[in-house]
Amino acid sequence: MTKGELVNIIADGTGLTKIETQAVIDGFLATVSFALKNRERIDLRNFGSMKTVKRNARIARNPRTGEPVEVPEHYTVVFRPAKDLREYVNQNINKERKSDEIGGDAVA
Repeated sequence: MTKGELVNIIADGTGLTKIETQAVIDGFLATVSFALKNRERIDLRNFGSMKTVKRNARIARNPRTGEPVEVPEHYTVVFRPAKDLREYVNQNINKERKSDEIGGDAVA
């Protein structure tokens, strides 16, 4: 899903214009980005949490040439989904597994 598709879905669901919705989404993303840049943790209840973690410098290998390459120290963002999100995402998988165990197709 692209940002434009997200704007369309939210605008249709909320009654806001697409321009207003885009401004809200842009503001949300800018706020999250700024907080992560300042090493703050973002907690979105029932969705997940994001934080920055420091990766130490290391020596890696170029997969094409096999030559060693130095990867400098850097920060990266880690997302940990909330239990509710994990369960929601796996709902269909659990239904499919039960259907496979029974030996039939899943019926909605």
